[in-house]
Amino acid sequence: MIDLKVLRDNPDAVKHSQKVRGEDPAIVDQLLIADSASRVAITEFETLRAEQNTLSKAVGSAKGDEKAALLENAKALATQVKAADAKRGEAEAKTNSLLLQIANLIDLKAPVGGEEDFVVIEEIGTPRDFKAAGFEPKDHVELGKILKAIDTERGAKVSGSRSYYLTGVGALLEFALVNYAITSAVKSGFIPVIPPVLVNPPAMEGTGFLGQAAENVYHLAADDMYLVGTSEVPLAAYHMDEILENLPIRYAGYSTCFRREAGTYGKDTRGIIRVHQFDKVEMFTFIKPEDAAAEHLRLLEWEKDFLKAMEIPFRVIDVASGDLGASAIRKFDCEAWIPTQGTYREVTSTSNCTEFQARRLNIRYRDENGTKPVATLNGTLVAVPRMIVAILENHQNADGSVNVPQALRPFLGVDTLVPA
Repeated sequence: MIDLKVLRDNPDAVKHSQKVRGEDPAIVDQLLIADSASRVAITEFETLRAEQNTLSKAVGSAKGDEKAALLENAKALATQVKAADAKRGEAEAKTNSLLLQIANLIDLKAPVGGEEDFVVIEEIGTPRDFKAAGFEPKDHVELGKILKAIDTERGAKVSGSRSYYLTGVGALLEFALVNYAITSAVKSGFIPVIPPVLVNPPAMEGTGFLGQAAENVYHLAADDMYLVGTSEVPLAAYHMDEILENLPIRYAGYSTCFRREAGTYGKDTRGIIRVHQFDKVEMFTFIKPEDAAAEHLRLLEWEKDFLKAMEIPFRVIDVASGDLGASAIRKFDCEAWIPTQGTYREVTSTSNCTEFQARRLNIRYRDENGTKPVATLNGTLVAVPRMIVAILENHQNADGSVNVPQALRPFLGVDTLVPA
């Protein structure tokens, strides 16, 4: 959540942020009114509570009729205190409810607009000229069948649409990608983590995934638990209600991720680009707020290094305001070139969430002025299915074989994936 002091001091900035995100700016005024009412209710309660404490001391030293009168007053005051406490609780609950509906205060450097209004920061590598190579590229679905690496038909039979099996070299390719990603992350100072993928409501809400993103979250109603769409959720909640020392702390979490893909009917239905279940290695950082912007660029560089190692042409984009999640103030995506689609597709993403998640999760650090919320950042190192798509399509040969990127050869033990 945002800092209420920022809201009180500069409501216009919060309204602007809401507007460019495509969210309702009117909620800012509603929150200001609720916040004012809450502070009044708190003052009334604290005044009555102080009066009650004073009266309680007086009763202790009084005698006879004076004591009887004071006890009557104490009884009446206790009723008022109880009513004031209830009023305070309701006012605070209303304020918190509205506060949870306000997204993080956007970075003014982020482009303004919707999904298509991103800004291209750089393009790295040159898309391969398949005509010059003398053949028409096959898409990853066809290559997956030739290599017996991807089975979407049996995936659909067992689990419905947007489901798949990775088999043979497909499974081995996932293990190679994950191993390379974790090895690289550990060399860069990240602590490897395998987190739970089933989390409670405070963890999911604390990371901002029960607002605008709730429609894509799997909820197990019988247990009131959630399947995570990214290990960002359990990694962020790992230090919930703690005071951290020795910042920054960097984790690399490997997990299965689950997304309902609501609202994407008819979009990317072929293959394994947009699926309900996939594995991913996610970087996550806890850091001092003043160091967050620089850390954001570091996470981006680690993502770029990974894609360069995969020898895949890609571009980096600055995501527009209306396409940001509620927690992020700015987000960079890396998009790999997909030959058969003739376009770039997102394969990694990194977001600066400043103190937004930490306030919700009560994660702090201590300095000379006391405790303060930390900043949190996240970045995908590898989302396995899309990276497999990019590798198969970019490194294919005319006979359906696929050259293995140099970086993955020690993990796979072969230079080329050949038709089964």
